[in-house]
Amino acid sequence: MALSTTTRRPRLHRAWFVAAVAFVAILGAAGFRATPGVLITPLQDEFGWSKGTISLAVSINLVLYGLTAPFAAALMDRFGMRRVVALALLLVAAGSGLTTLMTASWQLQLLWGVLVGLGTGSMALVFAATVTDRWFVRHRGLVMGVLTAAGATGQLVFLPVLAHLAQGPGWRVAALTVAAAALAVVPFVWWLLRDRPEDVGTTALGADPDEPRTLPVSTNAAVRALTVLRSAARTRPFWFLAGGFAICGASTNGLVSTHFIPAAHDHGMAEPAAAGLLAVVGIFDIVGTVASGWLSDKIDPRKLLAVYYALRGLSLMVLPSLFAATTEPSMLIFIVFYGLDWVATVPPTVALCRSIYGSDGAVVFGWVFGSHQVGAAIAAVAAGLTRDQLGAYDYAWYGAGLLCLLATGMSLAIRHARTR
Repeated sequence: MALSTTTRRPRLHRAWFVAAVAFVAILGAAGFRATPGVLITPLQDEFGWSKGTISLAVSINLVLYGLTAPFAAALMDRFGMRRVVALALLLVAAGSGLTTLMTASWQLQLLWGVLVGLGTGSMALVFAATVTDRWFVRHRGLVMGVLTAAGATGQLVFLPVLAHLAQGPGWRVAALTVAAAALAVVPFVWWLLRDRPEDVGTTALGADPDEPRTLPVSTNAAVRALTVLRSAARTRPFWFLAGGFAICGASTNGLVSTHFIPAAHDHGMAEPAAAGLLAVVGIFDIVGTVASGWLSDKIDPRKLLAVYYALRGLSLMVLPSLFAATTEPSMLIFIVFYGLDWVATVPPTVALCRSIYGSDGAVVFGWVFGSHQVGAAIAAVAAGLTRDQLGAYDYAWYGAGLLCLLATGMSLAIRHARTR
């Protein structure tokens, strides 16, 4: 008698579903953070606030976005990713929605600076690092690259839409759109995100089933975050990683994300067109970041960082000569090139934190990411003041380019990393 055999297709590992939910949350956080770039000119027109005043709110947002990260990582260890991320989305919705009622600049600094900064900081790249550390052993670099690329996708989705809303129905409609989008993500996070593989009776993708189960950390989150910082700060690699990432933040979030649109507007370009260019950066950033994650599994991350920073620095020094009232081919070449390099620095930085600091790697990366946002905040204010005082952004671009070359040296100076 012939035996009938049926082949069952292997089920997709639960880790991929968790990664998909994380992708959506990180995508949203990036979109929420991209909004100030399209609001600077409308707020200036309506309230008469200077670019420096508005940039101060952006700076507060950037600082909190970064400094929240290590504490958010420790809170995720203590209370779980699902609770922390859901609460963060509610903070973003409240902060963005209430800006429609503001009448003074301090309210912008409180709402967009503090509330949205805390909310988006809790969904920052440290969330991506926590997901990959808990749910993946195989393909860690690649998954980190994909989750990092979610930030670029958020920019791609939100920036052109928000720019058109700000110019058409008004900036208040744009702010309410951000609030509604944040609330829409909450149910997905609450129903589908799971904190650890053990919660659903499985193991991390590629993990040995006999490995001991990882348990939630019972230590106070703030104490753990500060203890990890104290320990890491005694090592030289931490300062090279933090210094390089501070320059990374200054040359991306602080400068280009915040000031590219008003800088292009200074040269006669319409704001929706400038926002469209940043969206194109997002398209190519997806390619560059995923490729960087794949390369981080195969090449010394220090060498990758050095190459990324060097290329970024050189491109920023060329940028002031490329601005024009229309989109010229030379600007499109810059946008493609810069997009490929935008956050390609993240996967090798996470890989170095993991290889040097082991189980504390996610929290250490939280502090390194904090330095990223401090650098971004300084650059956001400095560029705004440069424009107010000198009437142009040129020196801001040149200064950021030189700093990137300094970051190249810092990356090569990192030692004692157990690279794969």
